[in-house]
Amino acid sequence: MFRLDGKVAIVTGAGSVGPGWGNGKATAVLLARQGAEVFAIDVNDTAVAETAAIIAGEGNVCATQRCDMLVAEEVAAAVAACLARFGRIDILVNNVGGSHPGGPADMPEEVWDRQIDFNLKTPFLGCKYVLPVMEAQGAGAIVNVSSVAGLRMGTGRVHTAYSASKAGVIAFSKSVALGYAQKGIRCNTVVPGLMHTPLVEHRLVGQLGMNDAAALIAKRHASVPVGHMGTAWDIAHAVLFLASEEAKYITATEIVVDGGFTSAGPV
Repeated sequence: MFRLDGKVAIVTGAGSVGPGWGNGKATAVLLARQGAEVFAIDVNDTAVAETAAIIAGEGNVCATQRCDMLVAEEVAAAVAACLARFGRIDILVNNVGGSHPGGPADMPEEVWDRQIDFNLKTPFLGCKYVLPVMEAQGAGAIVNVSSVAGLRMGTGRVHTAYSASKAGVIAFSKSVALGYAQKGIRCNTVVPGLMHTPLVEHRLVGQLGMNDAAALIAKRHASVPVGHMGTAWDIAHAVLFLASEEAKYITATEIVVDGGFTSAGPV
């Protein structure tokens, strides 16, 4: 069940920003465990090499390429390199993204532009160069990674550009799905909630001006109805399902992986 034997999967953001398991790293390893040949992309050579070493160490197949998903020429080159190595592309996981706090009045314009590009242009470029390959094959599955910040807003921390861009990812996925539904290509979105990945310690502690990572982690655990944050493996398993043949009748929709957070009251 959920086997991907004979499939080739591109995973973007397949490294991790720090020790442990980020969403892209876990996804790349899980897809490889399920039989896919993985082409792992990241802007950080060292991080993506670590992911590839784990996959190879488990006896599975992974090739890597350093690629800035904001640069069209680099994305096109990475897709060409994947085709040269494996001959096809069956799965694309667009996982690059990140948040920055602020509202319209206090956010510098360049930060807004960077957020929109980082979260919305990256899946656009991934799809731009992979969709023609999938169309020629007559089949493919795309999974884009959004965030619950695109579904619900809180009053405690305003992140206007992040919310706007992650909501845009959901709409983008639906548009791609409907445009390619009759061409054998599916496109869906995974929507993570509060996750305990290396981003918490690496980025969020500093962004929130906190000196105590343990206190932030405890606060995030407490805000989730099930009592704890999810992990990168929760996201990876949702991606696996949507990429698999078991999801062949599922397109233009989302799987929210949030422990009930989106349905709970405002915090």
